[in-house]
Amino acid sequence: MGKLAVRALRAVLVVVFAGTVLVQAGMVWVLVAGNDPEDGSLPLTAFRVITILGMVSVQVALVCVWRLVAMVRRGTVFSHAAFRYVDGVIGAIVSAALLWFVVTAVNAPGQRDDPGVTVIMGGIGLAILGVALIVLVLRMLLAQAVARDVEAAQMQAELDEVI
Repeated sequence: MGKLAVRALRAVLVVVFAGTVLVQAGMVWVLVAGNDPEDGSLPLTAFRVITILGMVSVQVALVCVWRLVAMVRRGTVFSHAAFRYVDGVIGAIVSAALLWFVVTAVNAPGQRDDPGVTVIMGGIGLAILGVALIVLVLRMLLAQAVARDVEAAQMQAELDEVI
């Protein structure tokens, strides 16, 4: 991975992380300070709490991607240590999908006249879970690559003994 690509990706990760922190701060400020322009009804409060939790899941994914990029840069990504970060990304995506389903459930009573919105939101939740499954497949590919790397190292060691 080139230095320019790594720097560009890290810049994007920093900007997105800062954005999530700002969103969280705004939501916490509205919840705690009581400066709610709305009436503070249950759905808005629930949506704000869900937003804060959703930003946490995004932040977890960003930190895991940051660590994976560092491993790629060092050439150590094909190791068992990478699985922890890939699992973190998968967990963050699954938690985001679950939070989206909660948003759908909280929003559903207000959509009784137009249930199509709830169906579409449920479809978006399934699409988010689909992304988690794609990352899971990529994890399996990483596992195969790590196994091949270990096997190649063993074969090289045996060859070194023979020579």
